[in-house]
Order: sequence, then structure tokens, then C-alpha cells
Amino acid sequence: MADDEHLRAIFNQAASDYDAIRPGYPEQLFVDVIALSEIPQGGQALEIGCGTGQATLPFAQRGYHILCLDIGPDLLAIAVENLRAFPNVHFENIAFEKWPVRAGEYDLVYAATSFHWIPREIGYPKAALALKPGGTLTVFSNAPPRPYTGFSVEVQSIYRQYLPELPDIRERPTNEAEIAAQAGYMRDTGLFSSVEVRTYPWAKTYTTAEYLRLLNTYSDHLPIEEKRRRRLYGAIADLIEDRYAGKVERPYLTILYLAKKAST
Repeated sequence: MADDEHLRAIFNQAASDYDAIRPGYPEQLFVDVIALSEIPQGGQALEIGCGTGQATLPFAQRGYHILCLDIGPDLLAIAVENLRAFPNVHFENIAFEKWPVRAGEYDLVYAATSFHWIPREIGYPKAALALKPGGTLTVFSNAPPRPYTGFSVEVQSIYRQYLPELPDIRERPTNEAEIAAQAGYMRDTGLFSSVEVRTYPWAKTYTTAEYLRLLNTYSDHLPIEEKRRRRLYGAIADLIEDRYAGKVERPYLTILYLAKKAST
């Protein structure tokens, strides 16, 4: 648990990189969340782990009242600046687990690439408690499409050489298996009347420098000792320059889970 808490907090060290280079989410996802959750105009939303506000802005632009929670003060400082034009968005520097829950207050509770850090036995019941009857818990994140292809496969030989203790991503379950397990767990909690899943395949192209900056926002890369990181990043940069002409396309599969609380 202590290791998890350290990794969870480590994003704060790379707040500016996180804000600049993390890929964000497809616009259609936000359209679907609003339609499927049926959040009313001017409704109340709670964001768990807002980071620098990448997933906050699309909801703020639509006029919702949002309370954003995050444990990273540097991340929150950037989020406050990014959302300065939206007085209906408020921030608290606190973990969701420690936040004094406001029972039955929110039409929408959402978490973008953050809910997996919260113990399941705390996260789901507390989110359900915060929701109004008929409210929606929305959890979404970007995953690499599996099975892996192209650069994602080729770069693994570099990780095996320079960082062999890092788990080989090629051994992870398929997207379909992970989705089935996650949706099944949400249904089995008995806290929600329905669970729906949507997926969004897309891709983003990074230059060598951008890709290395992206790596520097990952919780399993930030703790790497500086000398090892330089060697690892140098080898990855050489691969991108030599084999991919200085640009690499990163495919993403954004996975969205919507869990509806019973209306009564």
C-alpha cells in the first residue's frame, strides 16, 4: 500500500509535462457521457483525481458545477489556472478516500485515468454514496490496443535490456478480458442498476522528444534512477530516429464505463 501511495503521488513531480503531453480523450466520449448519464443542464459533478484538468475542461465548457479532487498540489495549481475562466469549478487538495463525502449530492461522479489507484472496496461504495438516485459513475482511461504491433513490440527489446524488472506489457491480458473483468466487478458490487461500456480507438503521433516527455509522466518511469533513465531514453530515441524517421504513432483505446445508480 505504501508503494502504491508513493506511485500515486509521483505524478505531482511531473505536473508541467503531464499537462503538456498527456494525450487527453476523444471528444465523442464526453458527448456520450453527457447523453448516457442524463446529467441535467447545470448539474453537479464530482471529479476524482483531476490532475491538471484535461478531463475537467470539456464538462466545464458545458456549464456544469464541478468539484475536483486531487492529491497533487502542483497538478492542482495548473488545473486552477487552466480552469480560471469557469467559476463553477472548484478544487480540493485531498484524496477521494479522505474526502468527507457529500451523500446524494452529485448527478455525475467521474474519474479519468485515476480510479484504479483507489481500493475497490472504498472507491465504488463511496462514489455510489455521493451520487443522487439515478446518478452515474463514469470511469474512463486510455489503454494500448492489444495485441501489440509495430513500435510497441519493437521497443520491448530495449526495456528487456535496460529495465528487465519492468513487467513485459506483451504478457498483459487482452483488452476484451480486462473490460469483461472490470464491468463484471462493477455489476457484482450490487451498487448500480446498470453498467455500460463504450470504447474509442484512436491514435496520436509523437516526435522523439514528445514521446520521451510522455514517458516521463508514467508512474513506472518516473522512479527510475537518473543514469538508467538516460540510457533507456537514449536507446528509445535512437529507435524512433533510426526506424521511424523521428516520429512514432501511438495507438490508443479509450475505455469508458458508465454505472447507473438506481433511481430509488
